[in-house]
Amino acid sequence: MILVTGGAGYIGCVAVRQLLDKGEAVRVFDKLYFGDEGLAEVRDKIDLVQGDIRTFDPAVLDGCDAVIHLAGLSNDPTAEFNPKANEEMNTFGTEVVADACKRRGVKRFIFASTCSIYDLGFYAPDFLRDEDSEVSPRAAYAVSNYNAERILLRMADQHFCPVLLRQGTVYGWSPRMRYDLVVNTFVRDALAKGILTVHAGGEMWRPLVDVTDLGRVYIACVEAPEEKVHGRIFNVVGKNYRILELAHWVREAFKPIKKIEIEVDYSNYKTRSYRVSGQRIETELGVKPMVPVKESVEHMLRMMNQYDQTDFYNPRYYNIEWMTLLAEMEQTLKRIGGVF
Repeated sequence: MILVTGGAGYIGCVAVRQLLDKGEAVRVFDKLYFGDEGLAEVRDKIDLVQGDIRTFDPAVLDGCDAVIHLAGLSNDPTAEFNPKANEEMNTFGTEVVADACKRRGVKRFIFASTCSIYDLGFYAPDFLRDEDSEVSPRAAYAVSNYNAERILLRMADQHFCPVLLRQGTVYGWSPRMRYDLVVNTFVRDALAKGILTVHAGGEMWRPLVDVTDLGRVYIACVEAPEEKVHGRIFNVVGKNYRILELAHWVREAFKPIKKIEIEVDYSNYKTRSYRVSGQRIETELGVKPMVPVKESVEHMLRMMNQYDQTDFYNPRYYNIEWMTLLAEMEQTLKRIGGVF
């Protein structure tokens, strides 16, 4: 059995289906901030445990052979909204789960980290960063993941095999959809407005990867011989894109549907920009992300209609908006008691 922490989230809902398709038994551990609706179609095929990684019960690991650790706060805005919770979940929560794995003899631990660790700002030297590049993360989200990486690498020994995946910015359709990721945001704006607004002249670089490609990478890391992955860091990148290039690819996918305009804003250069090499994982594990932006957008459009995910500004589709709403409701309920 494979445990997927954060398995009810945007990436997790896709990865869980891919694991089931491979014939794996799957247990999901999730706080369920966003509910479990994204797992509704496979609910009878998985074991779902609600909980918080900060107080992780080692018994959840019973019968598990590997862990794919996706749980935690998942972007810069949520990390900055509550830096304390970000550190507790992304750094110390990861350590709690990893320590439980080591004590229980669950050796293979796949950690979903982030390529934003490489970000040094828009005006930093432009070169292709790889896993051996020096890093000095600045933002709370990147720092929390980098600190978790260092903890996991210190824990690695003959009894514990962590694999660290620095993931690019994700795009693509998920049953637990998000419209706060750059490609997905462009799709939303194309449908809702017919205009894609590109900031900073669209000059900034981003390493991107489709959400279904991530699932393939997780499976490869679970199945790989230990000597190939033990204590290793791998970047997971389909391709590096300039943001303006992404807008053009999204517009290309929409050509059979509607005309899309691109509006370029040159006023704000306070943004991230970095390019990342994904060569190591392709060379050493033989796995390469394969779903390009245009194909992913075309699939996204079909599935969004099928799943009626067209109320584009519902806060559930935006991590920071939903977390802010939950925090406000938590405070309100403390004051008023139960709703009824």
